Amino acid sequence: MVDKQKSSPDKDLQLIIDSGQRLGIELDEAEALQWLTAVAVAQAESEIVVDEKSGVFGHKVSMLDFNPEDLAHFRMIGKLVEFEDEPGRVETALALSGSAAQSKIQTYPGDADFFERVNIIADSREQACQILGAIMRDKALNTLKGPTYELIQVRLGNFPYDVEIDGTVHPGGSPIPWTSKNVQEGKILAIRIEDRANVEILWEEAAQDPGWCKMDWVVADPVRMELVNASNMLDVTWEAPDGSITPLDGYMDPYFQEVYLDAESIPLFSKLVKHISSDALDEYVAQLEGEVKKYVTKNLNYGKAAKRMYNIFRLNGRYKEAIFLRELFDEPSTMLYQVWALIRTIDDCFKPESPIDLVTLLSQTDELIIAVTSVIEGEKETEIVRLLLRLRDFLSKEDGSEELSPPAVAARAEVINVVNNFFHEKLTGVPSIKAYIDRLQE
Repeated sequence: MVDKQKSSPDKDLQLIIDSGQRLGIELDEAEALQWLTAVAVAQAESEIVVDEKSGVFGHKVSMLDFNPEDLAHFRMIGKLVEFEDEPGRVETALALSGSAAQSKIQTYPGDADFFERVNIIADSREQACQILGAIMRDKALNTLKGPTYELIQVRLGNFPYDVEIDGTVHPGGSPIPWTSKNVQEGKILAIRIEDRANVEILWEEAAQDPGWCKMDWVVADPVRMELVNASNMLDVTWEAPDGSITPLDGYMDPYFQEVYLDAESIPLFSKLVKHISSDALDEYVAQLEGEVKKYVTKNLNYGKAAKRMYNIFRLNGRYKEAIFLRELFDEPSTMLYQVWALIRTIDDCFKPESPIDLVTLLSQTDELIIAVTSVIEGEKETEIVRLLLRLRDFLSKEDGSEELSPPAVAARAEVINVVNNFFHEKLTGVPSIKAYIDRLQE
């Protein structure tokens, strides 16, 4: 079971305030106490709460971190990424997840992450998978590109064996990435590693073992002149004629980090969550810990680790560490995490015939340069700005004749290095968080 620490709130809070001061982070004691009080009250309330004014709902602790100020913006993007209900066939419930669902504390979010529960009513599992494949392909083909968006990738199915695609090896059992071209053709051409034979992976066959389903777009906001990576992660279930509900990937996702956008989805949500494991909280925390371990050992990214640690700490009762991370996410230097994500977004949509306006790309790059100069000084600032200016120079060549990726990769590498150093210093500066990271690294 999740271990919830028992100690004096006043003593814990003072320890974390002292750690913050040593690290140059001023914690607002009154605000911290207010959050602790709100968490305590939430423990005595219904697990799911509804905001009557905005019409959103979610887990009681998740709702404490959500700011409805940008709700109209996210609902606009939601219209692009969501799946439509089909009475008697498909039921859906769309939610915000990730930093988008924690807008009260994530001053500088990364992407616009959505999560959607898709319940398919069908006579058999095979038929449910066919319906899933059909609605995902229709969604992809209907949103390939428009004046302010472009489809980047779809994840559907698992590779049946080790394959090589365009020089990249994909292990058997790993999720299949479909480009927009692959989706249009309904197949992927690959080389089977075992015998170097040419093979075709068909969309319809992949849908029968759907696995991890996800869709990604680049979206431009013409009013804000901003770019964002928008994704929709699908949790797909099959409802059989006898009323039994089965997750098509073998696992029904919990709801500890989602904010659902429409109160009309409550009946579907209530029907599905009855089937979530009683150990869902423990399993969710264990899954997050596995991701944190990856980001502090192999794929170093202390920014991503910090975001996941916050969710672990707020759910398992380590509130003093959660309060520290809440304040950390508001620090100006964490803007670099957003810069890192946006460089990737620019790279994704800089290609021939992209619908994303060049003016928007240049405007976004200018904002990145301003962001970097506002939070870094010295040699690192000079190097990152130089790389971003080079990136801007490539963007200004409208014919797209030169390759963008090398300067983009170089700029992202420099930025993530600074981000890693910032988060590593702050995280390891708090003894209890350092001990937690040390345990994972062992």
